[in-house]
Amino acid sequence: MRAVMEVSTPRVIAIVVALLLLVTLPAWVGNPYYINVASQILFFAVFALALNVLVGYGGLVSLGHAGLFAVAGYTAALLLARGHGHLVADTVALAVTVLTAAIYAVLSLRATGIGFLMITLAIGQILWGVAYRWASLTNGDNGINVAARPAPFGLSLAGADGFYYLCLVVFLACLASMRMVVRSPFGASLRGTRDQERRMAALGYDVWTIRFWAFLLSGFWSGVAGLLFLYYNQFISPQIVALTTSAEALLMVISGGTATLLGPVVGAALVVIMKNVVSAYIVRWNMVLGIIFILIVSFMPEGLVPGSARLWAWARHRLRRGKSGVAAATPPAAAGEGGP
Repeated sequence: MRAVMEVSTPRVIAIVVALLLLVTLPAWVGNPYYINVASQILFFAVFALALNVLVGYGGLVSLGHAGLFAVAGYTAALLLARGHGHLVADTVALAVTVLTAAIYAVLSLRATGIGFLMITLAIGQILWGVAYRWASLTNGDNGINVAARPAPFGLSLAGADGFYYLCLVVFLACLASMRMVVRSPFGASLRGTRDQERRMAALGYDVWTIRFWAFLLSGFWSGVAGLLFLYYNQFISPQIVALTTSAEALLMVISGGTATLLGPVVGAALVVIMKNVVSAYIVRWNMVLGIIFILIVSFMPEGLVPGSARLWAWARHRLRRGKSGVAAATPPAAAGEGGP
C-alpha cells in the first residue's frame, strides 16, 4: 500500500501542476501569438490522439487521416457558407466524418500492415483530389472562408484567450475519453488484436468489428480536431487534405510514443513548435525536425515519453545502487564516530 502511494503521489502532483499551467497559460504567456501556438498544439494533440487509437493500440498505421480531418472542416464550412448555424454545421460535419470513417474502415480493414497503409493512403489522396478538382463545390485552391467563430453560451471565441480555452476543454475531454477507452475491456481487446490477432479470433472475438469501432472512434475525434482547425484559421483549403498532414500526424504519434496517452501530446507540441516558433529562427526547420526524428528513432525507438521514463528509471536505479554501495563501504568505526 505504501509503495502504491509513493508511486501515485508524484503522478497526482504532476497532473495538478500541469492542469494549473494549462489553465493559467494565457495569464503568464501574455503574447497572443504564443497563445495561438498553444491552441494549435491542443487541437493537433487531439488529432494525434485520434490517430493513436489505430496506430498505437490497434497496430494499424494509417496515412489517410488527413482526409477525415478535412471532411469535418469542409462539411462545416460549406454548411456555414449556405447560411446554417454553427450547431447544425458542426453536428452534421461530425456525422459525415464518422460515416466517412466507416467507409474507410470497410475498405481498408480488408488488409493489415502495408496493405492497410496503402489503402488509407489511396483514400486520402482521392479526397485530396476531390477537394482540389471539384472547384464548383470546394472552391479549389481558393478554399472556403468562415465569417466568424461560434459563441457557445454567449461566450466569445474571437480572441486568442477564448479560443484557447475552447481547445483546452475539448483536449481534456478527448484525453479523458481516451483514458476510459484504453482502460476498458474494449481497449484490452483492441490491444489483443494488435498483439495476437489469430489468438483473439480463436478465443471468439470478432477482430474486424473491434477494429471497425476503433476506426469510428478515431474518425470522430479526427473530425473534432478538424472543426477546431477550421475555426482557428477561419479558412480551409485542399492543402490540409494533402499527404503531408497525414505524415505530420503520424510523426507526432511515433515521435512522442505510440500506445501512450501523453506521447501524441508531446509529439504534437514538438511538431507545432518546430513549424511555428523554430522556423522563425531557422530557415530549414524541416531538416532539423528530420534530424530530431532520426535521433529519436535511433536512441529512443519507443518514443520520447516511454524513452524518457526508461532513462529516468535507469538513472534512479543507478543512484540507489551508488548510495547502497557507499553505505556498505563505510567502516563501522566511522559509522559510530559520534558514539561512546
